[in-house]
Amino acid sequence: MCGRYSFAIEDELIKERFGVSVRSAIYKARYNCAPSQELAIISNQDPEELQFFRWGLVPFWARDPSIGNKLINAKVETIAEKPSFKNAFRKRRCLVPADGFYEWKKNSAKIPFRIIMNDGSLFAMAGIWEKWVSGEGGVIHSFSIITTEPNELMAPIHNRMPVILLPENEKLWLDDSNEAVLRELLKPYPADRMTAYPVSKLVNSPKNDVPEVTLPISD
Repeated sequence: MCGRYSFAIEDELIKERFGVSVRSAIYKARYNCAPSQELAIISNQDPEELQFFRWGLVPFWARDPSIGNKLINAKVETIAEKPSFKNAFRKRRCLVPADGFYEWKKNSAKIPFRIIMNDGSLFAMAGIWEKWVSGEGGVIHSFSIITTEPNELMAPIHNRMPVILLPENEKLWLDDSNEAVLRELLKPYPADRMTAYPVSKLVNSPKNDVPEVTLPISD
């Protein structure tokens, strides 16, 4: 799964990398992004603006928005069939920008790791989004991150990883409507372009949204 990530980059670098406008009054650096928070995404509906949706997909047909707490991830193997995800997969896709993500290695004690690109660059995870409207007219925009099997780097740490899109495929993910083409994009990212290192258990609590959670420690 993918249950935590970071997106702590200057506005201008976000604009340069993704070609989107950034509302500086809303955007702030996030070192410990967690489910239920309003986080930055780029949707196929408005691909030229950085928007802020709740992490945890609330299907349009849901009676209770709390279902989103269980739908932070969508498995690539079942995304086209599951009622919670299939409509969003076909019609409402998004990029979830990040500069790293966290995963916990299971052994005698869960050890948190941070996974980044070798060059420290920004990347985009593949996501889907939804618009939910309550009986009173309240609106929640939400998203889920798609996960796949691990690559060689991630396999010793966890049995899942987020789908990270190759930069040249990001626009295709937002634009294309051919399901076969879309599925071809949802592959494990090349392991040789990534690195992982252990970090402090400060990251275990979403309250610790500080730069220190990204720093390497001795394992």
